[in-house]
Amino acid sequence: MGLLDEAGKIAGAIAAVEAAEKVDPEAGLLTKGIAAIAGFEGAGKLESMIEKKDDDKQDVADNTQPTDDTNPQT
Repeated sequence: MGLLDEAGKIAGAIAAVEAAEKVDPEAGLLTKGIAAIAGFEGAGKLESMIEKKDDDKQDVADNTQPTDDTNPQT
């Protein structure tokens, strides 16, 4: 999954540069570079946050025990 993670980060960087160019068509190299870094880092943080939430949901699902109501002990 490492390659897919990097591809997501690169896509975030490209999207950020495109957004910077839409906002300021005369954006310089420094502005585009900063946007690329921010998009790369932002996409990485977003992916890790989503993975953490998925892991938390899986942990909760693993910790719940099914109840067996077919044979109640009284």
